[in-house]
Amino acid sequence: MTVTLALLAVYAGLLVAAGLYVSRRVRGSGDFFVAGRQLSTGLVFTTLLAANIGAGSTVGAAGLAYRHGLSAWWWSGSAALGCVLLGLVVAPRLHRLAAERGFLTVGDYLEARFDRSVRGLIAAILWVGTLSILAGQLIAMAWALDVVAGLPKPVGCLVSGLVMIAYFSAGGLLAAAWVNLLELAVLVVGFLVAVPFAWSAAGGWAGLRAAGGADPSYGSFFGMDGALLLGLLVTFVPSFAVSPGLVQKTYGARAASSARAAVLWNAAVLAAFAFVPALLGMAARATRPDLDHPELALPKLLAEVLPPWIGGLGLAALFAAEISTADAVLFMLSTSLSQDLYKSFVDPGADDARLLRVGRFTAVGAGLLGIGLALALPSVADALKAFYGVMTVALFVPLLWGLLDRRAGARAARAAVVAAVVVTTLSLWALAGHAARAWLPFAAGMAAAVAAFGMGSMLDSRRPAS
Repeated sequence: MTVTLALLAVYAGLLVAAGLYVSRRVRGSGDFFVAGRQLSTGLVFTTLLAANIGAGSTVGAAGLAYRHGLSAWWWSGSAALGCVLLGLVVAPRLHRLAAERGFLTVGDYLEARFDRSVRGLIAAILWVGTLSILAGQLIAMAWALDVVAGLPKPVGCLVSGLVMIAYFSAGGLLAAAWVNLLELAVLVVGFLVAVPFAWSAAGGWAGLRAAGGADPSYGSFFGMDGALLLGLLVTFVPSFAVSPGLVQKTYGARAASSARAAVLWNAAVLAAFAFVPALLGMAARATRPDLDHPELALPKLLAEVLPPWIGGLGLAALFAAEISTADAVLFMLSTSLSQDLYKSFVDPGADDARLLRVGRFTAVGAGLLGIGLALALPSVADALKAFYGVMTVALFVPLLWGLLDRRAGARAARAAVVAAVVVTTLSLWALAGHAARAWLPFAAGMAAAVAAFGMGSMLDSRRPAS
């Protein structure tokens, strides 16, 4: 374990050094927020994929596979379906608008399309919710450090958070894009090497299926409970289609066609990768059937079951996956707070230099808040579900409908956001303890948003011209 810990320390140092080196090219807020809109298709693809393969799609999905088997594929599979919608509909349209009008964030689009109140309302909701996904990444990294070095959760969260803050706050998207390339290389190699060894340790496919005991659905693609599967589809597909963090990464592409291609390649690779944590989680159950916490399945497999050099490489891959997604979330938090809230409502006259300073300061502040929340939340799944649910109901309908229908105005958008959040919150409370709570509140929230948006659009169309 000492060698593995030393390797992780060296790797973390390389990430920080790479981020600081690239940060020398950051001259203004455009470089920090959208990398000067000069990223190649390949770099956009790698930074998107690195953002999508994180705590949820590794630790969370492996923990789900530990309990439910192969059907854990739907965790990342649902995200891949959402990315298809992002690539075909959302990203190309928003990239063209962003390039034409100088948009830096999704909030810039919302204000231009509706008004400043819609921008502020959604930014405030998402900023609070987004902290939970950052906390989820830090919790997952803390689990890995607990297994490797016996570090308690608070120390693991703090160490992981400080590494992320150190390399991102200096260079923004420009630094993250190049650092993510390094992280993705480690991630892919580490997990692809781990799978055959885990397969062998579990006794092949027969051993993986037998790990589920008498449950015949453990090896099935649709083996998990229907309510849980619906929950993944209803929350993840819309969320990944309109995620501000992903959309804003596509703003860095040189052209709309590059943004579309990068997102679709990301979706295809993410769908293929979804089998990896599912198989690793099943292998963990076959070899370590009595874990108290399912989210320890992947770290335990890598640290205790696989050969030391394979396990060490896999743990480095796990660390890479989680910290690359964490920086994507920190990117969304810092740009949203500085551009959508600070510049829009506090200091509209802020010049480029001040906006860059605010972006860096908010990256540090948001990172520290994420560390604090990670100490309070019990698990990765709890953290991520809160974020995706809030994003889905608050942003999906106004953004997508606004892109496709130019008639709806700000009143309809405000009504949709408020109706979605209220209905979702009340449904979550009313369905406490019911299986349908995994999906019905979010479906009801989106249905309420559609109804409110549609009604608002009808009223807007009937108002006499002023």
